[in-house]
This record gives sequence, C-alpha cells and structure tokens, in this order.
Amino acid sequence: MTMIGRVWAICVVLLAQLLLVPAASAKDDFLPPERAYRYTTRVEGDRVIVAWNIEPGYYLYKKKMGVVSATSTAQLGEPLWPKGEDHTDEYFGTQEIYRGKVEVPVPFTIPGVRPEKLALELRLQGCADAGLCYPPQKWKTEVALPAAGKSAGGGLSSLLGKKPPAAGTGDFLPPDAAFRFGAGLPQPDSIPLTWVIADGYYLYKDKISVESTTPNVQIGKPVLPQGKPKHDESFGDTEVYYEVLEATLPVARAASSEAQSVQLKVTYQGCAEGGLCYNPITKEAVVELPPTNVATSLPADARPAGAAGGSAAPMVAEQDKLAAALQGDNLLYALLTFFVAGLVLSLTPCVLPMIPILSGIIVGQGENVTRARSFSLAFTYVQGMALTYAAAGAIFVLAFKQAPQAFFQQPWIVTLMVLLFVALSLAMFGLYEIQMPSALQTRLSDASNRQRSGTYVGTFVMGALSALVVTACVAPAIIAALSVISQSRQVLRGAAALYATGLGMGVPLLIVGASAGDLLPKAGPWMDTVKQLFGVMFLGVAIYLGAPLLPAALTMLLWAALAIVSGFWIFSLKARDGGPAPAPLRGLGLIVVVYGMLLLIGTASGSRDPLQPLDRLSVGTGGGAAAQEHALAFERIKTVADLDRAVASATAAGKPVLLDFYADWCVSCKEMEKFTFTDAAVQAALAGAVLLQADVTANDEADKALLARFEIFGPPTLAFFGRDGVERKNFRLVGFAPAPRFADHVKAAFAS
Repeated sequence: MTMIGRVWAICVVLLAQLLLVPAASAKDDFLPPERAYRYTTRVEGDRVIVAWNIEPGYYLYKKKMGVVSATSTAQLGEPLWPKGEDHTDEYFGTQEIYRGKVEVPVPFTIPGVRPEKLALELRLQGCADAGLCYPPQKWKTEVALPAAGKSAGGGLSSLLGKKPPAAGTGDFLPPDAAFRFGAGLPQPDSIPLTWVIADGYYLYKDKISVESTTPNVQIGKPVLPQGKPKHDESFGDTEVYYEVLEATLPVARAASSEAQSVQLKVTYQGCAEGGLCYNPITKEAVVELPPTNVATSLPADARPAGAAGGSAAPMVAEQDKLAAALQGDNLLYALLTFFVAGLVLSLTPCVLPMIPILSGIIVGQGENVTRARSFSLAFTYVQGMALTYAAAGAIFVLAFKQAPQAFFQQPWIVTLMVLLFVALSLAMFGLYEIQMPSALQTRLSDASNRQRSGTYVGTFVMGALSALVVTACVAPAIIAALSVISQSRQVLRGAAALYATGLGMGVPLLIVGASAGDLLPKAGPWMDTVKQLFGVMFLGVAIYLGAPLLPAALTMLLWAALAIVSGFWIFSLKARDGGPAPAPLRGLGLIVVVYGMLLLIGTASGSRDPLQPLDRLSVGTGGGAAAQEHALAFERIKTVADLDRAVASATAAGKPVLLDFYADWCVSCKEMEKFTFTDAAVQAALAGAVLLQADVTANDEADKALLARFEIFGPPTLAFFGRDGVERKNFRLVGFAPAPRFADHVKAAFAS
C-alpha cells in the first residue's frame, strides 16, 4: 500500500471512531423508559385517572404527553393537566415538566353499551437530568370499567355542552357530534388542535384549514399527521382521519410581556361511512397565547402557500432547502447536492488562495514533479480539507455550539498561520529547506522510495489548516449541514454532507494536480523562477490572512511593497540564454511596479481599498468620499436585550428591520459592505427600514448568545423582520449576495 493509501485509510478509521464511538458510550447508565416512567390507571366515575410515578433524576414534558382512546365506542375529553414546573434544556427550550408523582384525570363518555375494559394509548416523552432524552413513546394499556346499566354521564359530552345521540338509532349524528373540535393549551409558538371523530365517521386531510385576522400574529399551515388512504365517491383518492386527530398550528409573533388573544376560524369537512357527506364546517375559537420574551417565527414548511406574494410558491431560504434535502429519504441525491454546492463555493474569493498553496507544494517538489505525483498530492490535500470539514464541523457544533471558522479566526491562530506562510515563502526563495528530522525521513523513505519524506503528511495537514483558516466565510451548504447536526443530532448525515462539500470545493485543486505535468515547467533553471513566483504568492496569502488584524493603512503599505518588489523582480528576469526576458514579461513587471506606486499614493491620500487605490482622489459623485457618505448607516447592537429593544421600537414605529451579522475576519461581510450596501437600488429598498448590525468579531458570551438566539453559526447572515416585529425566517440570507439579487430579496422579504 502506498503512503497516500495509508494516510487515507488512517483518516477514515479515525473519523469513523470519532463519529460512531460516542454514540454508543454509556448507554447502560440510564433506565429504560418503562422503568423511568411507571404508571397505573383507575376509573373514578366518568374519569380515567392516569397516575405517573417518575423516577428521581428523570422528568416528562407536559407538552409531549397525551391520552388517546383505542376503543372505538369511547370518546375522551381534554386531560386535566396539573401544574408542572418550568425547565429549560438544550432540546426543547423552556418547557413545563413533571417530576415525581403526577395524577392526570381524563374525562370520557361511552354512548351505548358499556364495554368491560377501556383501551388507551399513552403518549409521552421525557429526559434524564444526566443528558439523555428518550424518543417519543406510545404505550398501549387497558383499564377495567365498573359494571353499569348505562354509559357514564358527563365526560366529554358535558364538556362540549351536548350529549351525543344514542347509537343504533339508524340516524346520522349532527356534525358537531360527529366531529368534536377543540383547541388545547397554547404554547408561545403553537396552538394544539384536536378533533374527536365518532365511530363510523372520518375527516378529510385536505379539507382542513385555519385562518386568523388577529393583527401582529401570523399563523402557518396546520401540521397534520399522515392520514389513512381512502377512495370515496365524493373526492376520489384522498387521506382521511378516524377516531382522533391531533394537529399543531404554528404561530409567529413578536416578543410580548402580556398574554395575547388570537381569533381562529377553523374549517373542516368529513363524511360518514354510511354514505352521508357533511357540508364544510367552520368553527371560531379564541385562544390566549402566553407571554414570551422571544419573538417566534414560522418554520419554512409551515408557511402558507403564496404568503410571499400572490399565488407563487412560498420563499424558502437556501440553507433551509439544503437542510431539508439532507434530512430527506434520498441521501445520495442530498450528498450530490452538497457536492455541487461545494463546487460553486470553490469559485468564491475565500477559496481561491488554496490554489497557490497547493501549487506551491507541487512546485516545491522540483524535478520530481510528474502528473501522477502532483495529482496524488492534490488528492491528499483535498482529503485533508474535506475530512477536516466533516470532523471539525461535527465536533465543534456538538461540543461548542459554533462553527469551527469562528474558533480558528482567533488572532493568535491567524498570526501563526501568517507566520507559517511567510516561512513557506522564504523556503521558496531558497533561504532554507523545510524537511523533517533525518531519522524520521529514513523511516518514511523505507515506506515509499518514490515519495519525499513527510510530503503527504505535510500536504494533508496543509489541507486541513486551509479548510479552517482560509475559508473563513461561511456558506449556505456548510450552515445547512451544521444545522442538521445541531438540531437533529444526525451526526453521520451532517458530517457526510460536509465531506461532500469539501470534495466539491477541492475539484479545482484536483484539476491543478492532474494538469501539473503539463502546466508547470520541467526541471531546469526555470523551476527556481517558478518556485520564487509561488513564494510571492505565499506572501500575498499571508497579507490576505493578516489583513483583518492589521490597520487598513498598514495592509495597503504591505500590498504596495509586495507589488513593487515583485514587479521589479519580474522586470529583471533573464531569458534562458542570459539575455533580457521577453518584452511581454518585462511589461507585466512594469505594470505591477506602477500598481505598487499607485497603492503608495492611495495610502497617502487616505484610501484603504487595494482594488481602488485612488478612490479618495476621484472627483464627482463616484468618488470615494461620496461613496463613504452614501454607505448604509447601521445601528450596532451587542446583546439579545439590545436586539429586543430595537425591534420593539421599530415595531412601534411601523418599520421593518434588517439585522446584519458581521465580523472583521469575515471576507464576505466586507464584500457586502463594499459592493452590495453601496448600491443605489439596495439603499432604496432599505430606505424605510431600521438597520441593525451585530458585530460578532470577539465571539464572546454575548455574541454566542445572540447567534444561539437565531440558531446560526456565523456571519455573514442577514435576518429580516416585518413591521409586526416577527422575523421572516424563510427569507434569511447566508453568504454574499450581489446587489441586484439582494435588492429583490429585500423587497420580497418586507412585502411578505
């Protein structure tokens, strides 16, 4: 096996151990759910009492509990839930939970003949304080019913204010008895809806709709479970519900310290198995949403169709589309999608510096450069990059709740990387040769006589470092994969998506490696010249990495010095016969020298843009000073409290809000400031909005809390709030957006 094969095999094994082993650890330290949550049932009059005995160190979520009748002739009312205790955890946020002993009375009614036993289905979900959360449970049980000459009174019928007709009369039930509707105890971001469906009747899934005219509140499409397929004479092939239907209505609203009433208009339609189909039924209900200090938003898949304008399909953010694809059934299609996203990402400025890094490694091999060798080096580099994305992304999200880019943009790490590239550059200029100790060289040489000692290991490490440091700006593909890991705990899927993204980003690098034998000169005097050229490129990468840490004027001076020195070097190159270099090459060197001089002049005049060094000397409306005057004025916020105050103030004034997450080390953030926010069409679209900017450069506790509030991993991310103070989450934008597309995006977001 070659050295590259061994490196690849070791990396795969380490990644598998890293991702798989923790999932299996300590599983025997927790009680099975049947022992953690024990229960008994009994009947008292027209109520079933479900008594829970919860083990110490465990708890049940009130919102995740339910009692459903599994007896076709029995109908259950809303359980009378006792008051629980408030609890906040990383899985469901702030919830009401139960501990210890809890008794839940459930009213019931049984029209007609009373059976001996009542079959129930208990629904529950809970966690252990030590960190384990169980999946939702559905347990079947039976409770003996006392003998009675007639059905128990009260129960659900008395709760709904109407006694159901006697069975066996041959008449159809009135609609309110056939389909008993009620709204349960609402949460800050959702309202439970329940239908109790009489035996022999069913509801149509596609005939259920909910409307609301309450201001400052948005409702989404009801989240309905999968129904049973049915073919009937009225509507053909469709899905229907029997016995009990439990649905959830998503709600988006601004933060409020008071309860808020919401008026609902619920429409549904059903039929009887005997052949009667009822007209559509509309019920009105008023529910009280509890106070909340956090604004809520609608999930992308729960937004009503056409809400973004007319009858068009609802807007879904790019990162949400990718996350949905990754969580779908077709994993191969999802990974291919992430591979293509990585390929597109490889063309962005954040990734382009990888090409001179890899090319410099290949050129550094001197006379050993061949097509096979250069491709194998490129392959090793790309594997280092892709595997690092997969492993580091999963580890950082699970352990630190952040993307690895934020960690690796700390000043001391960036400084080390700058020094590394300066050292590599000096080695290219021939000041010294970088190699491993001779003893280790001998061992590696014995493993493969064709490989220079340490080359593949060093190339793999460079690929890993490049992935974490050079690609400092995040992209929707990476955010989507990290979101899947963070929210669903599907570590393998998220890591596989990150790996596919890294492979896509590495395609141009593989092309460089595959064509190195043709594009790069063979051994000879010109090889030293090419190595020196890549030394210049390494210095450029060092300046690129260090720019966020340096004063803008010093960065301009460094670019000017590099341009003047390298331009003079190119101008002074000799031809192979010792004469002057070809005229085009000398002309290129002269142009680079002139550009360096312009950078010096621009620095002295106050310019801080290497791409427009003379912008401060321009005249007219297109000058640099004018551009500075017409830049967007953002209000800086630091904490979650700052954001809530600013959004509340904007809501009171009837204005929408744009929130921009920014960091000094984020290249795409600076591109947005320079090329997008200065555009006249963009500024016109944002004219009536409140502009907020969260600077998360420091990545301190306040910054992490603000990022966690939005469940995002880093900048550039832009969030849009409507005039009601509710974020339009499906319009959230991640990554750089050119001015024309961003202007249209702003108009659509605020119009929604």
